[in-house]
Parts: sequence; C-alpha cells; structure tokens
Amino acid sequence: MTRTPPFIFSIVPSLILLSVAFLPSSRAGVVDPRCRVPDRGSTLRVFHVNSPCSPIRPATGGLSWEENILRMQAEDQVRLQFLSSLATGQKSSVPIASGRQMIQSPTYIVRVQIGTPGQTMLMAVDTSNDAAWVPCSGCVGCSSSTVFDPTKSTSFKAVGCQAAQCQQVPNPTCGVRSCSFNTSYAGSTIAASLSRDTFTLATDPISGYTFGCVQKAAGTSIPPQGLLGLGRGPLSLVSQSQSLYQSTFSYCLPSSKSLNFSGSLRLGPVGQPVRIKYTPLLKNPRRSSLYYVNLIGIQVGRKVVDIPPAALAFNSTSGAGTIIDSGTVFSRLVAPAYVAVRDEFRKRMGNATVTSLGGFDTCYNVPIVAPTITFVFDGMNVTLPQDNILIHSTAGSTTCLAMAAAPDNVNSVLNVIASMQQQNHRVLFDVPNSRVGVAREACS
Repeated sequence: MTRTPPFIFSIVPSLILLSVAFLPSSRAGVVDPRCRVPDRGSTLRVFHVNSPCSPIRPATGGLSWEENILRMQAEDQVRLQFLSSLATGQKSSVPIASGRQMIQSPTYIVRVQIGTPGQTMLMAVDTSNDAAWVPCSGCVGCSSSTVFDPTKSTSFKAVGCQAAQCQQVPNPTCGVRSCSFNTSYAGSTIAASLSRDTFTLATDPISGYTFGCVQKAAGTSIPPQGLLGLGRGPLSLVSQSQSLYQSTFSYCLPSSKSLNFSGSLRLGPVGQPVRIKYTPLLKNPRRSSLYYVNLIGIQVGRKVVDIPPAALAFNSTSGAGTIIDSGTVFSRLVAPAYVAVRDEFRKRMGNATVTSLGGFDTCYNVPIVAPTITFVFDGMNVTLPQDNILIHSTAGSTTCLAMAAAPDNVNSVLNVIASMQQQNHRVLFDVPNSRVGVAREACS
C-alpha cells in the first residue's frame, strides 16, 4: 500500500475569507500591509476569517470554547441534512435544536466583481452546489447590506424563458420578460430571476455569466452576499468558465494557527502541482455535481479497522458513498465506519476516561498522544496526524476526536470529508480527467 507523507493540519473555524486583500484591518484607522496585496492572474488569495483583513468575523457574543464547538456542530448538522438531500434527490428539512439558532455560515468567501463597472460581492464558494446567485437591489428578506444593483451595470441582461438555462435551474417559472426560479439552501429558500452579466475573478473577466438575481429570501442559512457554485452542473463556475479554466481548480486552506492567514484558490490548469497523487472522481447521476470519491478503508495507526464494505461503498441509487465538501467543518462518517474508527482510537488511549461534548463522543480531560488516522482512497492515502484529528480547548483541559457519526435524523449513507481534513495541502479538482488530487503544501 502506497503512503503519502503525513499532512499537518489544524481545526478550521466555520468561516474562512477568500480574496479580501482590498479590505482594511479591523483596527480603527490601521490597514495591515497584507490586506493590500491584490489577486493576480487566475489565483485568489485565501484569508482566515480572524485575519486582520476579514470584514465578516463571526459574532460569537462572548461564547466559551465549548459553546463555539457546539455552535459549529449545529451548523454542520444542518449542512449534513442539506448534503444528504442532494445525494438522494429528496427535499431537505431542517432539524430543530432547542434553544440554539440554526445558522449555516458559509465556509469560504470569494471576492467577485459583477457587472460593468464591477460591483464587489463576497460570495460563498460551495463545491456541492452549482448555480450562482446574489441578493439584488429591492430584495425582500435579504440580510446583506451589500446588494448588486443591475441598473448600474451596462452589461446586465435578463435571461428569457426560451433560453436553455431556464430549464437548468430548479423550479423555473416564466414572468413577463424573464425566467425565474425558486430553490432551497440548507433550511432557507430564495426566489430569483435568471440573469446574465460579467463576473470577474482576480483579473479574469467571464462575460455573460448566468446567475440568479435574488428578489426574495427566507431563512437564516443563506450566505449574505450570495453563492458561487463550484460543483459540476451546467450552471456552475466549472462549467461556465470551461473555455477559460478547462474545468480545473484547486485550493489550499491555511491553518488557523497561521500568522499570515493566507492560502489560495487557483483556477485553471496552469500552475497546478505536478507531483500529486490522484483518486478517481465518481458520479452520481441523481446528483452529478457532488464530488464523490472512492474511500476504501480507514487506518488508525497502522491498523486497518474493520468496516463493513457497505458503509463505504458507492451507490448511485441510494446516494451512498463519500464526498469531498468545502462547506462542512468536521468530517462525518456513517455509523458503522465511525464506530469502528472511534473504538480503535479509544483502545489506543488505554484506560483514560472518555467524556463527550455535544456530537463529539470521544473527549479526554487529560493529555493524550493520539495515533494517526489514514483515509485510504483508491490510488491515494491521506494520513492525518494529531493536529488534524484533535481539537483542544483554549484552556487546554479538553481534547476531542474531531470526527463524528452522521446525525441520526439525516440520511446516514453519506460520508463527508470536511474542511478540517483539507488544510495545509492542495486539493486539485481535475474534472475533464475525472480525478481529484492531493499534494502536501504549506498554505500559509
């Protein structure tokens, strides 16, 4: 079995900011020089949400470390519900958590210039969605103070009902002059008119980009300034920019411990790593935009744990299998796989007393030395050391295995490789060759 070098990781908070080099520091009157660096070519800089350049730091309201972990778990649970509905083609419903607001914060935000002249929007990037949409002027229920104003763009056009794109959006309807659609995102809904305008990423303009101009929104799960889908569907960035980027992109996520907070989103085949291991991408015809991969085993230390093959098997009818997702923070495994990993992990900890924290059922209040965990994919292994698989309280009194079983109240056939496992290495999505690659890289 071929092993790739161990990757060094750390926990990702629920929000990371992409390409906000134009933004000032949060300290009044002070601009950090790192915030002035512009995007170049087809590469956008990645900043941590807590960097001096971030305008959208999550409002924790003085929450403790434990309360913040529970908040992120609640957000992830909504995300898992949403992903499971995508995989199986079923409508999503949101679980109710007593006393806790379910807000699905976007995990990554990319700076996009829309229109002529360009209007800056910070759009959530989501590898499990396709169509782009932004709040437009006059939107009812949109939470963002920044909206796109079509009347100020000389290149804006409405998409007519006869256009092919009108049949590619969910629930299309025909208005007086243009196509409209309704869709859901996690526990929220939007109503939008289908539109076209120029999208500029870094220095690359993409003319005639089809997107939804949101007119009405309801719910708390919607990214404030909209969403830019990186899935594989016909209205995704991957498809609409195919002639420019050849349906290829990669990202490298920085560790939250990084002082510089910066990584990158690289669009197109130019500048992608040459020395990289790949695993095949699989397709679910029922939801072809999701990035399925073939996870064939999991090791704890050097031991391959005993997981029923059905827990990892890809099944396009049921939606079962494993996906790589940018919007989930903590990896989730179906119950039989998680229990096998957890039990072997606990075994390695000896007689240390096990406690729990919300959905994390393997926590310790004493110092521990954890074994590595290796995801074994078809053609590629990814080995996770302690910094990747453990979260630590700020006071240092609690340490938890940062993985969990899929929530009981969602379709529990989907394994999700989450953003915590996607740090300090480059993940390359090569759609034309139906493969995803992983190469170690210091992202900051």
